[in-house]
Amino acid sequence: MTLYHCILTLHDNVFFATREMGILYETEKHLHNWALSFAMFGINYIPQPYRLHGELAQKPTYLDENAEQNLLHLNQAGIYVFPAQPISWSYQINTFKAAQVAYYGKSKKFGDKDANINYPINFGRAKELSVGSQYRTYIMAPETVKIPRWIRLGKWAAKIQIEVMQIPDAVIQIKSGDYSCSQPLNPLDLPNDTHLLLYNRIVMPPVSLVTQAQLHGEYLSTKEKAWNTFKSQLSQSQFLQLPEEFYLPIRASYGAGNVIN
Repeated sequence: MTLYHCILTLHDNVFFATREMGILYETEKHLHNWALSFAMFGINYIPQPYRLHGELAQKPTYLDENAEQNLLHLNQAGIYVFPAQPISWSYQINTFKAAQVAYYGKSKKFGDKDANINYPINFGRAKELSVGSQYRTYIMAPETVKIPRWIRLGKWAAKIQIEVMQIPDAVIQIKSGDYSCSQPLNPLDLPNDTHLLLYNRIVMPPVSLVTQAQLHGEYLSTKEKAWNTFKSQLSQSQFLQLPEEFYLPIRASYGAGNVIN
């Protein structure tokens, strides 16, 4: 199994409705690993049903082994994508007109004179991650894995560039005990022998993530001397992309010990 370090750069605005507060639809600054996994490996590793009807078209199938399109295929291929951590990011707020439908109606202004002005009654604002924002994630996968250079993500199918760097086995080691992880994690993907001790929760669908987590279990860490030597051999741009050190739980997989049929 090989560890890959990835830098994601947004070339379009990325939008997904993490929180809906009145007319404001806000995008969380973190990128969910399940969404990234479908975007990166949905073509080569996850079957794509031609057409879905009825309940199947609206039913999430992330960990449903009975559904054709699920993340468990990546477990079989030995692939796991961690949630992406923002390195530098900014937002752009765009206003859009909402349809005039019976099940949604914004309260009219005082005086009920909206029909007399050239302004829509129903409208919304989308808070989107803007172009140029950068993210870091890690992928555990075999050496033969095909990691795309470009992917599409979010409700607008935004274009994102991926820069991949393979981390040599000689600069990382497996340790056990208590450790802190700066990379966001998906708690449903942690193995049963890894315990969350302390964390900050990021509420976002379909599964909340955790950041700045303190954990107990087996983990990957960098060897200080070997890691610094490896970084010194890289170009300036590559050197700046890598963190000073990292700690990651091992044996993370989709659903791990919490797979729901």
